[in-house]
Amino acid sequence: MLKNITLGQYYPVDSPVHRLDPRVKILLAIAMIVAVFLVKTLAGYALILLFVFLVSKLAKVPFKLLVKGLKPLRFILILTFLLNLFFTNPADSDALVSWSFIRISTAGLHQAIFFSLRLIFLVLATSLLTLTTSPIQLSDGMELLLSPLKVIHFPAHELAMMMSIALRFIPTLLEETDKIMKAQMARGADFESGNLIKRAKAMVPLLVPLFVSAFRRAGDLAMAMEARCYHGGKGRTRLRVLKLTVDDALAGMAVAALIMLIIAERTLFPGGIVIGRFSL
Repeated sequence: MLKNITLGQYYPVDSPVHRLDPRVKILLAIAMIVAVFLVKTLAGYALILLFVFLVSKLAKVPFKLLVKGLKPLRFILILTFLLNLFFTNPADSDALVSWSFIRISTAGLHQAIFFSLRLIFLVLATSLLTLTTSPIQLSDGMELLLSPLKVIHFPAHELAMMMSIALRFIPTLLEETDKIMKAQMARGADFESGNLIKRAKAMVPLLVPLFVSAFRRAGDLAMAMEARCYHGGKGRTRLRVLKLTVDDALAGMAVAALIMLIIAERTLFPGGIVIGRFSL
């Protein structure tokens, strides 16, 4: 399961998406998240899925790698679907299933599908951002985007540095977790069988050495930064100065066109494309 986590990992290839300005990619990822919440029909989500698929092909990132990042969230997705399916109050004329205390309505099924799809596309959008942008680029882009807030003494550089360090160490901690888990399983530990309480107790031999290793790495990193005379963002310069290019403008126009298509689809088909008792 740990190998299926793609959030925070960087996929190093040379592609037009990788070469985009990190500030543009961060803003476009936020725009994609807004677009996901603007969608009200399945046709709109199909449009976003097509867009994500084309971007992954342009970025030379395997689409299977994006889908693999959804596997660790399958429990949350199933729980979200079931909660919306069974706990949405159905109207009497809208009920699909009514047996004893179990009531499923068209509105509940609609809400369950759409909430689950929103969660899926949120993960896909953020995974595309981290897979095509290195932690250093993310840090620089985030700092430059937040730099106007320095006039109110907002710690833009420190916040960007913390985020980049956190993203940088996600793959490292996952690898460390996998090694500790295999070592404990070789000693007879069982992380998969038993009820929820037994599984939680079985995680103690995994979490203790993991936290010790994380604190040790944090101490080593702090010493290394002090040895290199790091004293915050004041007076610091960058090896590569970020500049906007034509490709950045084209990427912005593509996402803007997607949002315009979604808005047009909502305007032309406010209730979706009706097929039988369902609307797409």
